[in-house]
Amino acid sequence: MNKSLRFLSLLSILIIAFLFYNGINKNETDPQTSTHATYKIKALKLPNNLNLAGERVPLEIPDVKERMERELLVNTYWQSNGLLLIKRANKYFPILEPLLKKYGLPDDFKFLALAESAFIDETSNVGAAGMWHFMKATGKEYGLEINSNVDERYDIEKSTKVAAEYLKKSQKRFNSWTLAAAAYNAGNYGVSRRLDEQEVTNYYDAKLPDETERYVLRIIALKEVISNPKKYGFVFENEDLYTLPETRTIKVDTAISNITHFAKKFGMNYKEFKIHNPWLRENKLNNKSRKVYEIKVPIN
Repeated sequence: MNKSLRFLSLLSILIIAFLFYNGINKNETDPQTSTHATYKIKALKLPNNLNLAGERVPLEIPDVKERMERELLVNTYWQSNGLLLIKRANKYFPILEPLLKKYGLPDDFKFLALAESAFIDETSNVGAAGMWHFMKATGKEYGLEINSNVDERYDIEKSTKVAAEYLKKSQKRFNSWTLAAAAYNAGNYGVSRRLDEQEVTNYYDAKLPDETERYVLRIIALKEVISNPKKYGFVFENEDLYTLPETRTIKVDTAISNITHFAKKFGMNYKEFKIHNPWLRENKLNNKSRKVYEIKVPIN
C-alpha cells in the first residue's frame, strides 16, 4: 500500500472514531443536567382511590397529599428494598390472607405486617419481635407463650390471631380501621389521648407523633406499589419471587431434648427446622407441662 492510501485509510478511521465518540457523548449526557440522558426521576401521580380497608385517603387536604406522596416516592424509588418486599410478600401473603379472613381482619392488614417486620426475623431496638412485631408484655397479655425456650410471637398463625384481636378491639374503640392501624403503632391510649386533646375523631385531622403519621401512609403506599408493581417500574418473572416449601403439621406433647436429632428424622437439618418453626428459640423443647405443640415439617 502506498503512502497516500495509508494516509487516507488512517484519516477515515480517525473521522469515524470522532463521529462515534461524539455520538456516544450526545446519547450519554443531557446538556441541561449532570446525569445520564436516560436517568429520569418521574414525579408520581397519586391515584384517587387510595384507601386502607375501604377508608379513603383525603388527598384534597394539602398536608395529607404531601405526606402520601413522600411515602409513595420512598417506596417506589428505593428500588432494591421495594423489590425485596415484593419477593417476600409472595412468600408470606398466601399464608396470611386466609388467616386474616379466618380471624375477621380486612385483607389490607397484611401490608401492616409487612411494614412492621419486612418479613424478616429480627427484633426491633425496643424488643418487638415476630412478623407482627409484638412487645413481650402485649404478647403475654393476649395469651402468647414467651420465654427463652418458646416465643409464640414467631408463630404466624398464633401471632396473626392476636394481631386480629388487638386491631378489632381498636377498630371498635375508634370506629375506624385507619385509626386502629395508627393505634397499632402508638397504642390505643396514646392515640385516644391526642384525639381528645385536639377534639378530632379522624386520623387525617389529628396531629400525631411523626412515626405514627408516616406509619399508616407507608402501609397504604406499600399496598399501592405491591398491588401494582409494573405500574411503578418493578420488572420480574414469577420465578424471581420467593416461596415457602409445602409443609405438614405434626403434634408433639413431650419434650424434645435435641432438635437437631429430631429434625433429621424428618429429613431436615437444624437450620431448615428453624425456618419452618422459628417460635422454638433453642435446640430443645422443654415442655414440662406436656402442652401440645404443632410443628411443621416438609412434605416428602
